[in-house]
Amino acid sequence: MQKRDIDAVDAPMPASPYSQAVEVLGATRTLYVSGQVGAEPDGTIPENVASQARLAWRNVEAQLRAAGMGLDNLVKVTTILPDAADIAASRAARIAALGDRRPASTLMIAGLANPAWKIEIEAIAVA
Repeated sequence: MQKRDIDAVDAPMPASPYSQAVEVLGATRTLYVSGQVGAEPDGTIPENVASQARLAWRNVEAQLRAAGMGLDNLVKVTTILPDAADIAASRAARIAALGDRRPASTLMIAGLANPAWKIEIEAIAVA
């Protein structure tokens, strides 16, 4: 198996020693995108969930783009929200980002590593 670690330059760098995405090379290419949060490339974190959700999706897309893929390559998405009250805002950002695309999906209500984060999205893409 060959793999390539990816850290898109137009998304925040990892907060600890991990890759933002890992591409597995073979007959098909599989990209595993680490959880992307609602932060700007400089680390700035907006206070509201709607803005963070838009940024998290933008950061997922940045990792896909860095691997030569796009949103059409998504096969699985996992969204983690600390607060169930934020589901509507999360869904609105998802619809805006994905349009008619329908990857497999999981939504979890769980804590995140930084209390300022209101959403985290991880993804798997195949090309």
